[in-house]
Amino acid sequence: MGSDATLKFFRHAELKHGRVAMAAMVGFLVHINHIHFSGMLSPTYGVSFADLSAMGPFDAWNAIPLLGQIQILWTIAGLEHASESLNPQGHYTKTGTPGDIKFLKKFFWGIGYDKLSTEQLAEKRESELKNGRLAMIGIASVCAAMSVPGSVPLLTGAPALTGAAFALPFGTF
Repeated sequence: MGSDATLKFFRHAELKHGRVAMAAMVGFLVHINHIHFSGMLSPTYGVSFADLSAMGPFDAWNAIPLLGQIQILWTIAGLEHASESLNPQGHYTKTGTPGDIKFLKKFFWGIGYDKLSTEQLAEKRESELKNGRLAMIGIASVCAAMSVPGSVPLLTGAPALTGAAFALPFGTF
């Protein structure tokens, strides 16, 4: 239970969930501040970005046409597949590095990541872990406050936390 592979598995899960939570928090903050693209998300179904921006976060997800929701879920599945099986060093529990997604490395670290010293790289990795942990707490608080009114006292009555239940193509939560 406490092998090196187990530790690498937990570290990879922590990095992955932290990255997802950071993206979710940024998306949530952009959404509640009504920052959006101009134009239509789906001209066929008459869904504009402005319309989605005026809704609560879960209502906006529910208003996205099914094919758009499927595209989002397939992108997530592709990133998950890449993190699990496309690492040229091998799987992260054996010879690879937890959280290492080679083709996205320049995207995450910016151009010049390969010029960082070992100390700078360690500092950036630690910052990513800490920011990911904070984002996980933040997005969990937002989801709890939206699902169970009053469960997060600091967010009680927050006007941005409104909307219907969270619905996926295969069920409602």
